[in-house]
Amino acid sequence: MNTNTPCPKLAFAALRGGSGKTIVSLGLTRALLNRGKNVAVFKKGPDYIDAAWLSRAADRPCYNLDTFLMGQNDVIRSFVRRSGNADISVIEGNRGLYDGMDTKGTFSTAELALMLGAPVVLVVDCTKVTRTMAAMICGCRDLDPRVNIAGVILNRVAGNRHRKILKSSIEEYSRIPVLGAIPRLKKDPLPMRHLGLTPTDEYSGPDEALNLLAQIVEDHIDIDKLMDTAGQSIAEIPEFEHAQGTEYAGRHAKNITLGVLRDASFQFYYPENIEALEQAGARVVFLNAVNDCRLPELHAMYIGGGFPETQAHLLSSNKDFMAGLRKLIEAGLPVYAECGGLMYLGRNILWKGNSFRMLDVINWDFVLNKKPVGHGYSILKFHRDSPFFKQGDRIQGHEFHYSQPVPTGDRQKGHFCCKVSRGHGFDGTTDGFCYKNVLGLYTHIHALGNRKWARSMVDAATRFKNMIFEQPDIP
Repeated sequence: MNTNTPCPKLAFAALRGGSGKTIVSLGLTRALLNRGKNVAVFKKGPDYIDAAWLSRAADRPCYNLDTFLMGQNDVIRSFVRRSGNADISVIEGNRGLYDGMDTKGTFSTAELALMLGAPVVLVVDCTKVTRTMAAMICGCRDLDPRVNIAGVILNRVAGNRHRKILKSSIEEYSRIPVLGAIPRLKKDPLPMRHLGLTPTDEYSGPDEALNLLAQIVEDHIDIDKLMDTAGQSIAEIPEFEHAQGTEYAGRHAKNITLGVLRDASFQFYYPENIEALEQAGARVVFLNAVNDCRLPELHAMYIGGGFPETQAHLLSSNKDFMAGLRKLIEAGLPVYAECGGLMYLGRNILWKGNSFRMLDVINWDFVLNKKPVGHGYSILKFHRDSPFFKQGDRIQGHEFHYSQPVPTGDRQKGHFCCKVSRGHGFDGTTDGFCYKNVLGLYTHIHALGNRKWARSMVDAATRFKNMIFEQPDIP
């Protein structure tokens, strides 16, 4: 192991979710981009939506950092590789600074900041509080003195008097500088929905919103002091051997085309997952299930998560696309589908009193509930073979879905292949529904934590391609 020279970096954290760290992270990123800076962006945890907004703000991919999904070594490798050419790295935390899976804060933002040697800036919601905020900041400082809480940004400040009392109290008692104060805004500058932010692909005018956030940060936060703070890293980052090598070792594939549905319906993809498929030898082509009429020659397909319910009418209306995909699936096309992709494979999506016909490959309806059905990290164990994993395999991921699967008919086409060790899946005990060469499951996985996935996708695609050559009548 050698060491990497610390790069300027900041981790934005909070006392709880909804305090404003996303506003600050996005606004600072876009403000620095507008100043000509190259900003590397990272999202702590498995979140897709915040990551997509950060990517838009920085005009470069955002990478998730999550030790549950990928392990500590891979988190460090990913961070070192993605931040090497940047002027600063912005890391947006999730939930409260010390919130994790247990009382020790395992997988918390604090743990990640320590791992990366990143100074922490706390963004705090100051609604109806003054001096007590100093006590909360002191508590965060003292709970784990190893964590370098290097600054505080006040959010939802009522006025000048409120700001002065907060700033004086926090700096006097905690000795931590206040680096900015965002006033209470008349209108939420970010579009919200039931899972948090509205995805960029479904929002009209994301750049206008980001430039508004950049102006808010320019007006109310000392960006120069934040940049100085970013340069004061508390430790060098371990850069493990082979950090510059290939992340996903795979067999060389010849002329394998792998389709990925990416549109307003299906938008939840980690960049590393696409990279893993390419490094395993596949040529990735992006398809639009709403607008495309015909499918190109494909040897496998990856359908990620998203919000098919919001586009259900358009998906259901694109009958030619669905007919072509359904025919390929019946002919044996390997398909890996996560959450929203799983819903697309079903018979109907039922949402807001309406029913929308989907692919009808598996005979399940998916009913959207008002509250989450499954939410959090998940662990699945395969009790029988599937097209991409074998009996005895174990995968770790996460799930966040409002849909409830309901079987249709008396006889199921297909079978379950997974037992749920952690999470909910279909019913709290099972996940991973197989039909022919299709595997649909609620769990989202990250390629860094499940390295055989990309290889198995390409292997399945290769088998299907060879089968097509033997049966030339299949389109």
